[in-house]
Amino acid sequence: MARSRSDVLETAILGLLNESPLHGYELRKRLNLLLGSFRAFSYGSLYPALKAMVTHGYIVGTESPTTPPHALSGKRARIVYQLTAEGKERLQTVLATSGPAAWEDESFDVRFAFFAQTDAETRLRILEGRRSRLTERLESVKESAARTRERLDEYTLELQRHGLEQVEREVRWLDGLITTERDRRRTRPSSGPENRHGQDNH
Repeated sequence: MARSRSDVLETAILGLLNESPLHGYELRKRLNLLLGSFRAFSYGSLYPALKAMVTHGYIVGTESPTTPPHALSGKRARIVYQLTAEGKERLQTVLATSGPAAWEDESFDVRFAFFAQTDAETRLRILEGRRSRLTERLESVKESAARTRERLDEYTLELQRHGLEQVEREVRWLDGLITTERDRRRTRPSSGPENRHGQDNH
C-alpha cells in the first residue's frame, strides 16, 4: 500500500509539473484542490517525494527570485520545481499504462485527473477496467447484503444501502464517460496520437 501511494503521489506531481513549473507551496495547494483523495496524504510526504524525484532526475528545483529577506519570516529561498526530459518521459510511460493498478481506488482519481494528457485508447481501457472492477464489487456487496440482511440492525442496513448507491452511481457515471469516448473515436476515425502530444515525437 505504501508503495502504491508513493507511485500515485509521484504521478500527480509529474502531471502537475508538466502543466507548469511550481514551487512547493503552490504544488501542495494544487494537489489539495485538484485531487480530493490527496487529503489522505500528509503534507509531510510531499517534500520527501520531491527530494526522491530530484534524485531520480525526474525534476529539478531552482531558487526563485524572492522578496527582500527582511520581508520573509524565514531565510529559506523558495524552490521552483520543473520537469526534466527524464521526468517527461517517465510521465508519458506512466500515462500510457492501463492495467489493473490504474483502475484501483488508490490511483484511479489521479489518472482520471490527467486524462487530458492521456491518449484516447488508454483512457477508454482505464474507464472500462474501472467499470469492470466496480461491477464485480457491486455483485459481491449485493450477495453479502442478501446473506446478512436478517442479522443487521436498521442503521447498518442503511449504511449498506448507501454504499451500494455510491457504487451504482459511479458505474452509471463511467457508462456515460465510456459512451462519450467511443462516440469521439467514431467521429475521428483517422486520428492518430492526439495533437497535444505531437511534441513528444521529436
